[in-house]
Amino acid sequence: MQKVTGLGGIFFKAENPSALYQWYEKHLGLKGDPNAGVHFKWRDAEDPSNPGRTVWAVFPKDTKYFGPSGSSFMLNYRVADLDATLNALREEGVAIDEHREDHEYGRFAWITDPEGNRIELWEPAKGY
Repeated sequence: MQKVTGLGGIFFKAENPSALYQWYEKHLGLKGDPNAGVHFKWRDAEDPSNPGRTVWAVFPKDTKYFGPSGSSFMLNYRVADLDATLNALREEGVAIDEHREDHEYGRFAWITDPEGNRIELWEPAKGY
């Protein structure tokens, strides 16, 4: 079973997200919005009709979104079937947060690696 299909996002904390977005835009050309991040759009190499995106976003240093992890970053991995992936991970003894979120752009769940890093799993909505 294929579990991860790609990198969905890279998220990290900052003292001043707005200023950091400005720095990244000025020096690296990343045009970001503190409310939406930067979206790198791409096409699936095996099926060019299938669009995708990877999100790069800065969060406030005190965000609770990264869960109980003390890490300053969180990776988001794309999965084709969130329920099947979670079932397989549960059988393997992986720590799974029971909280789920559904949005128009997809479904989300979270797991924790052995070092306490929170990982976000995202099943994108069709065509997103």
